[in-house]
Amino acid sequence: MTMEFKTAVIGLGSMGYGMALSCLRAGQKVWGADINPDAVGKFAMAGGQGGAFPTDLNAVVVVVLNAAQTEAVLFGATGVVATLSPGVVVLGCATVPPAFAREMEARCAAAGVHYLDAPISGGAAKAAQGALSIMAAGRPEAFRAARPVLDACAQTVFELGSEAGPGSAMKAVNQLLAGVHIAAMAEALTFGMTQGIAPAAFVEVISKCAGTSWMLENRAPHIVDGDYSPRSQINIWPKDLGIVLDVAKSAGFAAPITAATLQQYMVAVGMGLGAEDDAAIAKVYARNVGLTLPGPRDPAAEG
Repeated sequence: MTMEFKTAVIGLGSMGYGMALSCLRAGQKVWGADINPDAVGKFAMAGGQGGAFPTDLNAVVVVVLNAAQTEAVLFGATGVVATLSPGVVVLGCATVPPAFAREMEARCAAAGVHYLDAPISGGAAKAAQGALSIMAAGRPEAFRAARPVLDACAQTVFELGSEAGPGSAMKAVNQLLAGVHIAAMAEALTFGMTQGIAPAAFVEVISKCAGTSWMLENRAPHIVDGDYSPRSQINIWPKDLGIVLDVAKSAGFAAPITAATLQQYMVAVGMGLGAEDDAAIAKVYARNVGLTLPGPRDPAAEG
């Protein structure tokens, strides 16, 4: 008889919630935890479990904001690692410095627990579809223990090393590009507006030309629709690009494009846009040149 695989997902934001649903869909019994009780209630309505974790978990997936939250979840006053049985695997999915991932691996190993450095990419929709890309690194036994979660949540798992660190390093590379691409899209779109190019025309044309990017095609329509409800917040980028620059500094590497991009996100935060969708970076450019971006679409007026 096949034993039921039991997973806990800590952090039921847009990414964690989708991953929890994907694990449920794969036949796992899944417990969800979040500081927002409404998120836990929503997950329970979808068939998940709330409340205290069982003592016989197989995996814990940590999908929180940053290194500080990851450490608190694992080793804080009510940290989960102390409650886990030997051989359980922790998947650390937040964007964190590679050195931090190595530290978590060592501390988990001291407690008899496996740790997989497992940053994620793909957005909320792919999380819900079980189609994420996971940049993973860890010991072979951590990969083996995590395989049911990886199979449930990812379309592609990149196995990047036999110890923690390379996964988070690759995620830093990805975030450098993603953050820069969003800002570059906003700069190009608003530059086009100064030349009489409507945002909708920008999307129609550039998405079919060499200047496109996944971020352009995903985020520019938010600007066209005037919809800044957060799929991914402005607030994420000062943290993630800050990590990139810290890692670059430790390597003696100059990253001037990243540094300039970070400043634009900091301006957006200063404008009070931190909780908006990261496409709202366009508002920085629009304000600087006196442009009016599209307002929210009115479906009733359209038809």
